[in-house]
Amino acid sequence: MSVTIKDVARSCGLSISTVSKVFNGYPDISEATRRQVMDAAREIGYRPNALARALKTNRSYNLGVLFVDDNISGLTHPFFAAVLNAFKAESERQGYDITFINHNIGTMEMTYLEHCRYRNVDGVCLACVDFYSREVAELVESGIPCVTIDHMFSSHPSIISDNLNGIHMLVDRAVALGHRRIAYIHGQRNSLVTENRIRGFKRAMEYHGLAIPEGYVAQGRYDDPESIRPVIQALLNRKDRPTCILMPDDAAYIGALEALREMGLRVPQDISLAGYDGVRSMQALHPRLTTVRQDSDAMGREAAKRLIDHIVHPATSLRDPVLIPSELMEGESLGRNNPA
Repeated sequence: MSVTIKDVARSCGLSISTVSKVFNGYPDISEATRRQVMDAAREIGYRPNALARALKTNRSYNLGVLFVDDNISGLTHPFFAAVLNAFKAESERQGYDITFINHNIGTMEMTYLEHCRYRNVDGVCLACVDFYSREVAELVESGIPCVTIDHMFSSHPSIISDNLNGIHMLVDRAVALGHRRIAYIHGQRNSLVTENRIRGFKRAMEYHGLAIPEGYVAQGRYDDPESIRPVIQALLNRKDRPTCILMPDDAAYIGALEALREMGLRVPQDISLAGYDGVRSMQALHPRLTTVRQDSDAMGREAAKRLIDHIVHPATSLRDPVLIPSELMEGESLGRNNPA
């Protein structure tokens, strides 16, 4: 005789409706209750039937993830891999599976929206994509619940890292160490992240009464150390060269160190550098990188919670942006400026 949900409820002393809510991923169940039910289910050998659950709730319990970065780095991306791992963990904790959305199913081509409908996803997390493309707009406006990371659409919840304050902290620290000629290399200008960091840099420089010479705000590429080398070299070949350079991300530090070795310059004795993201592996480099750590775990978990709430409570779920704080990580690459 098969074990039923009634047996689980009897085993853990809870109502059938509470046990059903646990198996159906309702967010208004405490973690202690969820654990109690799942432990009881394992103990008596109960396994929820996914098909029956889908028929009962009219949901697939499948979440789409749209992640298409310019470098096609996928899950090797040093920052977004951590965000998506946290998103996956929280989604699975609430009973959802993950499907990556793309243009191809075998040899069949389709739009992002067509893929979402083909997989019958309940909602989509847009983590790294050209948010200004017509195809993304089609998906966002389709009625499928969405959550965006580091971009805002008024009709859907969004998770935003505090990029304005993050870059401000780096400028503050550089100024405290005596730097006045501070340059900033930013990433591609097709995202809210880049625009907010540029705005934050300019605000911070204005706050400290510091001028930004023409060319001190330069463009590189995210997660592309090779693109940083010529930008670093151009800045340091100037007559009014900066004493400190803020880079678009931690990966840029690799390209910067190579460029500086070729020029016979040392960090931080000849030039100070700072990154952004707080990628753990980059902290193994010498000198240890000063950077801003984004809370990738909180961003991923909050994205999953907001998306599932958007799915379960479409009429009452919150759509306002969630701002995730960042923190300064002191290293050795940003040193004191000692003018001659």
